[in-house]
Amino acid sequence: MKKLQVTIELIEEMLGTANSDPKIHEEFIASKAPDAASREEEVEALGVEAVVEKGKTIFPKEDGKPFVYSYQIRGFFKAAAGFLQRCKGEKFAVHTNKIKAYKKVIDGCIFVEPRKIMIEMPEGAEIGDCQRPLRAQTAQGERVALANSETVPAGSRMTFVVEIESDQYADAVLEWLAFGCKNGLGQWRNAGKGRYKVIDIKEIKDAESEVDRIKKMLKG
Repeated sequence: MKKLQVTIELIEEMLGTANSDPKIHEEFIASKAPDAASREEEVEALGVEAVVEKGKTIFPKEDGKPFVYSYQIRGFFKAAAGFLQRCKGEKFAVHTNKIKAYKKVIDGCIFVEPRKIMIEMPEGAEIGDCQRPLRAQTAQGERVALANSETVPAGSRMTFVVEIESDQYADAVLEWLAFGCKNGLGQWRNAGKGRYKVIDIKEIKDAESEVDRIKKMLKG
């Protein structure tokens, strides 16, 4: 098992994904997962691009400071792995292409903590706004809606820990992290929003013995 402490820095502004109206979240989540045990929490902060035209998307906040949830990083890993597996034979994707069923690997073997990853904006920076049109072809013709999202600026940093349960996946995780300079986090990624660079990465050495770790795991 490996634990990597990673610090990333945005090279493009990142857009928020949580809808500002909790009722919209409740309506959306109830339609998708009416019996979800985590419904109340997800209503508060789930990112829902499917309903972006109904209201402004924002960042969840703690004491007024924006953050992203750890599951968003794991979601990014899945997206990055999916893209890289289309790059057969390329050196930057060689370890990812050794993995079969990468989604199951990320779900069961790759974990991110803490749950709330705080966004440290540059000194003096403030949360901004990004407005853009959304176009979709429907049976009634082209539909256009205005999307509006909170943004955090380039230069903002996030630090988190990636726990890799099997060392065989460590190099693939590094490939996914590196892919953030091409396709990043948050909304409107296809326009380059949310791209980042890794500015620091180091392995965390666990001081406790393997026996102690197993005992702790068995106790839950």
